[in-house]
Amino acid sequence: MKNNILVVKKQHWSRRQVLMGLAGVVLSGCASSLYTPTDPATLAKRKINVTTTVGMIADIAKNVGRDRVNVTALMGPGVDPHLYKPSARDVNKLTSADVIFYGGLHLEGRMVDLFEKISKSGRPAFAVTADIDPQRLRTLEEENDEHDPHVWFDVTLWMEAVKKIHKELLVLDPEHSAYYTQNVADYLQALAALHEYAKTQLASIPKAARVLVTAHDAFGYFGAAYDIEVKAIQGSSTATEAGAKDVQDLAKYLAANQIKAIFVESSVPQATVEAVQKAVRARGWEIALGGELFSDAMGDDGTPEGTYIGMVKHNVDVIVKALK
Repeated sequence: MKNNILVVKKQHWSRRQVLMGLAGVVLSGCASSLYTPTDPATLAKRKINVTTTVGMIADIAKNVGRDRVNVTALMGPGVDPHLYKPSARDVNKLTSADVIFYGGLHLEGRMVDLFEKISKSGRPAFAVTADIDPQRLRTLEEENDEHDPHVWFDVTLWMEAVKKIHKELLVLDPEHSAYYTQNVADYLQALAALHEYAKTQLASIPKAARVLVTAHDAFGYFGAAYDIEVKAIQGSSTATEAGAKDVQDLAKYLAANQIKAIFVESSVPQATVEAVQKAVRARGWEIALGGELFSDAMGDDGTPEGTYIGMVKHNVDVIVKALK
């Protein structure tokens, strides 16, 4: 859904934020220094240190690399990648990495420039979306025709990200290519089953009720892949806020169509969703909070939702329960 009014959030700089900004400068300096690649024969004798941004990418690396990798994610549960600012602690995580994987398509906001500098310095740093056919990407008119970065919500698109990480691990560590290839085959098979699960479960919701309403526009690929209409209060990035007209327009639609539920997201404050719920109630229709979805971050480590497959299944099950 296009936003009619986009209000940029005001920045209130605290001491912590200033320090984080300085950390970004330090990181940029590290990125510009010359990097000497580790010889593949040396890497073959130890685990590969992989640093990623969001947990969904870390999960791919763990499934493809398994016992051959040590994986570190910069952004944990509940962290919004659109607003993330690297800290001084992230310096070691990036400079000690043998390879860095990030989302790309401006998912990580201002960090994109940093990753490009790291890549130019010679250190392996790859956007996992780099090999996806642009024709399959969703264009965001309200974001100057940029592409929507939330590709993991179409499991078939996320399979392309899996293949990208597999390809780069083969280059880094060719001696263990058979191991990576078997791992990626197993994981892609599991993802194919996940895709079918999502299609079957969501198809059980009556067509008229198949409307997903969330805080920000992260579920566009999900809607296209699984035939569910998606409405959002904010745009694709949480760096912007919805205006009052956006809230009222959405509330009018929800009340008129008697939509059953609206959903909160684990990495986005709940206030805007509650404002829409209140506006719908004022129009004589009671819309429920359908539950919490994982959008830009997975769940806690050690839980089913702390994996990509578990996260997607959780979202599907919550949506079906609330709308069916």
